[in-house]
This record gives sequence, structure tokens and C-alpha cells, in this order.
Amino acid sequence: MVMFATLSAITAGAAEEAPDLVAADGRDNLAPAVAAAGDWPWWRGPSLNNHAATGQQPPLKWSETENLLWRVALPGKGHSTPCIVGKRVFVTTGDRQAQTISLLCLDRDSGKQLWQSEIYRGALPKIHPDNSYASAMPACDGERIFIPYQTADTLCLAALDLDGKLIWNETVSPYKSIQGYSSSPTFHKSLVIVPCDGSLGNKLIALHRKTGAVVWRASLTKGLESYASPLVVRVAGRDQAILIGGKKTHSFDPNSGKLLWTCDGPADFCVATVVFNQDTVFSTGGYPQKGLLAIRADGNGDVTQTHLRWQSDAKAGYVPSPLLHDGLLYAVSDTGLLRCYEADGGKIVWEHALKAPFYSSPVLAGDRIYLFDREAKGYVIKTGRQFDLLATNELPDGVFATPVILGGRIYLRTLRDFYCLGMKP
Repeated sequence: MVMFATLSAITAGAAEEAPDLVAADGRDNLAPAVAAAGDWPWWRGPSLNNHAATGQQPPLKWSETENLLWRVALPGKGHSTPCIVGKRVFVTTGDRQAQTISLLCLDRDSGKQLWQSEIYRGALPKIHPDNSYASAMPACDGERIFIPYQTADTLCLAALDLDGKLIWNETVSPYKSIQGYSSSPTFHKSLVIVPCDGSLGNKLIALHRKTGAVVWRASLTKGLESYASPLVVRVAGRDQAILIGGKKTHSFDPNSGKLLWTCDGPADFCVATVVFNQDTVFSTGGYPQKGLLAIRADGNGDVTQTHLRWQSDAKAGYVPSPLLHDGLLYAVSDTGLLRCYEADGGKIVWEHALKAPFYSSPVLAGDRIYLFDREAKGYVIKTGRQFDLLATNELPDGVFATPVILGGRIYLRTLRDFYCLGMKP
């Protein structure tokens, strides 16, 4: 992912507050967003776990010349993961000098730019130097591409069609933050859901995908900021919108915004997105505290004393999101400590210091983990109960964005260029 992505938290008082239902009855019901085979249309991929489809063979080795299928320079600056639908690659970019935020569309086979649509032109806010004005990954429901972005004092959400034509562009809420916005949207039924957790207000907001009308708002902890993306997942037998941040991990009913449960921790400020299995969510963060929590997801209300299965020490990561596979949880810290945990009990199976800073999150392809550090080194690590580094590769520019692996290719955004890496015929 992306550097930073906003998420929120709820105080004990706000836990009793009913969500603000604002949509009229009888609003159009849309078919749920479904990822077509071969697409990577939203954050964390088709199955929301950063797993590439089975049977792929992405390259083990690459460089500026080896296994390079195409490479294009991108205008402006951005850390967003690419959204890939059909033959098109959608990627956002921000230009501080021109004061614009835009969506680019590239041809998936060649990298040729097909179009560029300006979403916003105007005053841009001060943000963390490691962040960008285009850090949120776009999300596509098959007909529309949704891009959240920050202006000088608001959070907005734009919807474009697949040819770059603007459908709607709505101001979601007043917004300011220390670091800058970068949370990627998530879908549920007719809804697109975005958090707005900054110094001007704290809400989780669901809008109708077709019209941009607000359907519900859920109140979050006042006065705190957090930077993680929500996921709507089915866990413990029910649909849940899971979020980290503001001193709590929490779950909402995505139909209404009603709070289901909260668990204290892992930190005041968080960036990573949860991972999950059939009955547990794994939550990592953050600042100033650090921790990794395994929380049983079938509770109600405050589950801190009843549903916390295990928690790790203060060497857990802040920005990169973990990866779960075959009962093992893989997590890298911002400083490069890569750990493998037993998901069931939290036992550390192995750890290895990669000795480099990280923002990008790991991606699974078969029995390999692909991971990029901020200096553009790419690591290929074999899954399992022993650390096995298969390859280390280098590119000339840093990597903050999380890559996408599709069709045996690695689609990778660096700080300057966009790469498509794959085995040449």
C-alpha cells in the first residue's frame, strides 16, 4: 500500500452513539462489486488479502534490463498502488507545483498512456514529506473508479467511468491532518466506504456508488488521527467493516454503520490494514506504541478483556500491512525486521533483519512472498517455517507503493517510474 491510509477509532461514549442514517428510502440497489478474473480492482486485491491468483509465475530476478517488459515515467508524485481492470491500469498522481490531482490510465500490455483526467485543481495542504497527494489506491466496481483526495480543508471522493469521464465529485467532510490523507476505499453492496479521521472531524462515511449521496455516517473518536484503510470482510459468520486506529481496533456493521465491537490497541496512530481468517482479525500498529493483536471477531461491545487471543511485543510494524498464509502470519516493520508468527498462538517462528526501511506491504504469489523496501530493493522469500531468501533485486528509485501481481507480472510503482516486470517469451 501506499504510505499512510486513514482509519479511525471510537471512544466509549461514541460507542453508544447511533450512526447518522441520511439516505432516503428506496435508493437504487446496485449489484455488489465483484472482481473479474485477472483483475486487481481494489486495495489488498480481489480477496482482500494481498494474495495473487494461484498458478502464476512472476519472475524471481529483475533489473532495469532483465525481465523488464515495459517502463514508463509518471508525471507528478504518488504512492498509490495501481488499480488494474481488464486491459487498463489506473494510477493517481499529484502535482504540487501545478496544484492538481489526476487519474492516469495506462495500457496494461505496453504501458502507453491512454488518457489523463484532472480530478482537482486548487490549494493543496501541507502533508508529511514522505506522503503524497496521491497515496490512496483507486477502487473500481467494474463501472466506476473511485478516488478519495484531500484539498486544503476537505476530503472529497470522485467517481469516473472507465474512459476517464467524471460521473460525480463530492465533498465528503471537512478534513485536515498532520500527515495527509491516503486511505483507500472499500465496497459493500451499493456502498463505497471511506474514513475521514482528522483534526476537523472524525467519521466513517458510506456513500452510494451511483450517485455519491451519503447513506450513513458513523462517529469516530474526536481529536485523534489515524491513517489506515478499512476492509469489509466476512469473518465470524457476519459482514464487518474492520478498522484500526485511535487507540482501538473496531468493527462496524457495513449496512448501517452501527458499532459491533472494539478492542483496545494496538496504538494511538496506525497505518496498516488488518488481515483476517475465518474467525480472527490481526491488527498491527503504530505510534507511539507498537503491537500486533489477534482478536476473535465474534464479540459485541468492548471485547478487550474477552476476545484478545494474543499480542506481540513492541517490534511490530507501523506502516506495512501483514500477510497471512497457511496458518503463518508474515509482518515486516518499518525498520526492516521481518517476522513469521504462528497465527494460532502468536509464537515467533523466525525473524530476520533486512536492514532497510519499509512502507510497501508484502504480496503472496504461490509459495513466494514479494517485498520491496524504500530503497527499491525487491526481496523474494519462500513461505514456510524457515527463513529462505530466494533473491534480492535492485531498481534505481525507491518504492513506497505496494506492488500488484497479475498474470505472472509484477506491476510496480517506484518514486519516479512505473515498471511491468515479467518473464519474456
